[in-house]
Amino acid sequence: MHGLSASQTIGLWERGSGQHLIDRALTLLAAACPEFTPEQVAELGIGRRDRYLLGLRENIFGPALDATARCPRCAETVEFALRTADLSVDTAAADQPKEFEEGGMVVRYRLLNNSDLAAISRSAGVADARRVLLKRCVLEASLDGAAVGSEALSEQAVSKLAACLAEGDPQADLMLDLKCAECGHQWLIGFDISAFLWTEIDALAKRLLAEVHTLARAYGWSEADVLAMGSVRRHLYLEMVG
Repeated sequence: MHGLSASQTIGLWERGSGQHLIDRALTLLAAACPEFTPEQVAELGIGRRDRYLLGLRENIFGPALDATARCPRCAETVEFALRTADLSVDTAAADQPKEFEEGGMVVRYRLLNNSDLAAISRSAGVADARRVLLKRCVLEASLDGAAVGSEALSEQAVSKLAACLAEGDPQADLMLDLKCAECGHQWLIGFDISAFLWTEIDALAKRLLAEVHTLARAYGWSEADVLAMGSVRRHLYLEMVG
């Protein structure tokens, strides 16, 4: 896991700007883990993906995260601070197939991965997405010892599966407990490291391009020349330009 140079940041931002949120997360992950093949990236569990993205975020911006949320009761902006270590959950067990029994039905399944999210992003609706996920993540199912397909799962078994998927990969569904200092309201909010990191990458890339614009106008340097400089030297030139 490593950070990104200024030039790599601009290239990553350019590639990800027009992508779907799911594809953008994979683009970020591929940049963070060049040792992975595209197939390996696609098959990573959601929790492991998010843990790698937390590592990338720490390497680029440091371990401290400052975030805001809007109180659902009074609409006040709530500021809160986090650290990447506080958001990291052990995902070692998430790669192993699991099994449960519900009403005489035994279901063997695996947790969701990136390719599953990509598959349901093309679904026609909720019912179609549910059918696709069941077909992909149910490895085997049997009722009273006889094999059945994923479409034969009872509603109780589907509900149990949904709960097992959430419990089995807690890194994939991080919830933060917030309290509004203005009205005292407490609520849970989901934290998506992919979206959070992209917001920071977007702001950083635009700031770097503004610095390129300023120095190119002042000195006639190319974008490559400016981005190749270390940040300390680049900022010193910016101070001299005024």
